[in-house]
Amino acid sequence: MPPTSVSNLDQEFERLAAFWSPRVVAMANGQYVIAKVKGEFVWHRHAEEDEFFLLRKGTLRIRYRDRPDAVLAEGDFHVVPRGVEHMTVAPEECWVVLVEPASTKHTGDREHAITTSIEQQLAHLRAPPQPTRQQETPAQWPSKS
Repeated sequence: MPPTSVSNLDQEFERLAAFWSPRVVAMANGQYVIAKVKGEFVWHRHAEEDEFFLLRKGTLRIRYRDRPDAVLAEGDFHVVPRGVEHMTVAPEECWVVLVEPASTKHTGDREHAITTSIEQQLAHLRAPPQPTRQQETPAQWPSKS
């Protein structure tokens, strides 16, 4: 993403097709991601990273084995401390802004069929930009004949 561009968070969520497949929409100080979720994730932990969850849409439950669950409504946020095993559950579609180090593995200490690599999360940012009307030259515009 170019440093001077402006993006809309809701539009970025609308572009997400798959649940539990995070997508990097911006990078700041080595931190990034957003995800669209529904259903249950896998139990996992991140040994070296805290995870910041900000809920944009829906209701999200973060289950813990050793403490009470955290239930987030729209606008709520919660931090899962590093090293703490947890599992997220969304009874209906949720939009989650995750703020975590770029090195954070999607499913933490577990390899799973839904694990998404950081390369997959960044792939759309590396694709060549699609030209917009402002990027086209007059020679590319259709004639008015």
